[in-house]
Amino acid sequence: MRVLKEWSKEEIRISLFAWNNKYIIKFELGPMEQTFKVPEMDVLEEAELEVFWEGEFFEKVKTRFHEMGLSFREELGKL
Repeated sequence: MRVLKEWSKEEIRISLFAWNNKYIIKFELGPMEQTFKVPEMDVLEEAELEVFWEGEFFEKVKTRFHEMGLSFREELGKL
């Protein structure tokens, strides 16, 4: 797996990898992560992938992290 780019945005760590003819986009926040795989053949150039960390898609990633965090804390409280 080859790391193409890593950075943080609004406390979320974003990593872009190339592996097995796919781009892998990984979002990490605390103990949680979300990973998306995009076939390289669906992308003409790497810059097209910016839609995943900009705009509506990124807002949904943040919402999902919020929901995941609530569920995680709830389960931890049961321990």
